[in-house]
Amino acid sequence: MDAFFVSVEELFDPSLKGKPVVVGGKHDERGVVSAASYAARKFGVHSAMPLRTAYQKCPQAIFVPGHPERYKEYSGRVYEILQRFSPRVEMASIDEAYLDMTGTERLLGSPLQAAHKLHQEVKAATNLNCSIGIASSRLVAKISSDQAKPNGVLYILPGLEASFLAPLAVAKIPGVGKVMNQKLQEIGIRRIGDLAAMEERDLERRFGKWGLALAGKAHGEDAGGWFDSEIGERSDPKSISHEHTFGEDTRDPVRLEATLTHLSEKVARRLREHGFRTRTVQLKLRYSDFTTITRAQTLPEPTQLDIDLAEASRKLFHDHWNSRQTVRLLGVHISGFTADETQGNLLDGGRSERWRNALEAADKLRDKFGESAVGLGSGMRGHYRERVQENPAALPGKAPQKPA
Repeated sequence: MDAFFVSVEELFDPSLKGKPVVVGGKHDERGVVSAASYAARKFGVHSAMPLRTAYQKCPQAIFVPGHPERYKEYSGRVYEILQRFSPRVEMASIDEAYLDMTGTERLLGSPLQAAHKLHQEVKAATNLNCSIGIASSRLVAKISSDQAKPNGVLYILPGLEASFLAPLAVAKIPGVGKVMNQKLQEIGIRRIGDLAAMEERDLERRFGKWGLALAGKAHGEDAGGWFDSEIGERSDPKSISHEHTFGEDTRDPVRLEATLTHLSEKVARRLREHGFRTRTVQLKLRYSDFTTITRAQTLPEPTQLDIDLAEASRKLFHDHWNSRQTVRLLGVHISGFTADETQGNLLDGGRSERWRNALEAADKLRDKFGESAVGLGSGMRGHYRERVQENPAALPGKAPQKPA
């Protein structure tokens, strides 16, 4: 989708069209840019940039906090359209998807014809623009869709993948971030063609398995990293986390405890969505001077209950917090998952079963009315405006395969 968050905002406020718009928060807040309009990008504003930096680059921009529920709704509309084109759809994020179109030619025509039909149907159903890349691999399809923006379609014919990629900056390869890009630049690799010219064994010697994956990607292959699974094959998470950066540093213990409770609710919600329980809870604590500590605790029994995770995270916090220092960020991370066998602890007097029933009802309310519709009372003071993010619960097309 093209500038998805901004485009949805424009549907509800047409006065934003054509103007520099930044979605993610106010210009003087901590946090990062979630999306920028094309008018704002001309000034160097881009996603993941600190909001304050974005304001320095483009002070005339309109800063919008964002509306995650709207984005989910429109993502769901797009997902319904995608399913009509192929049974094999992979939602990479709230605004990006891959379709395996193999075998659909008799119904939808050539790849280019199918892409134009998809392009038109998305526009007709949502009034939003999208860009489509067509290729024999997800890697090349993703890069070609980026090259087709805004509102375009680009088809890379089989056999031309390497020549298409060769002149592009190596940072165009998904997974090549700032650190890896810098390492590649240091050995003279600036373009994907430079990478393709390297010997595989040299790349492996320098970068291990990731070096071998890079060698394949340079030739347009879905090699490791982001593209290990089949399209439409849903994989379960190895961990789940949420964190919050305070607008102003604080050492108010009530607010800090409430924030940990709210973060625990968010991770527990996603844990239940996947049909798992967890045994490991980890606290992330960052002070005003950016000193960061992480501490973990193994629970005596696996759980998926908000209250258990909240109690564990609060205990970790009080065991390790230096109350003389103000806190900038808190995070709750869970891992060590086991399948939810539905049977609660038989020795707790039915507590687990009562909580389970209550949380099932709460999750249904959240599905219908939004994530802030209901929550633990002890977490109320810890509520904050939800950041626009790619991994909240109940994302369209991301429903996990729960154990039978």
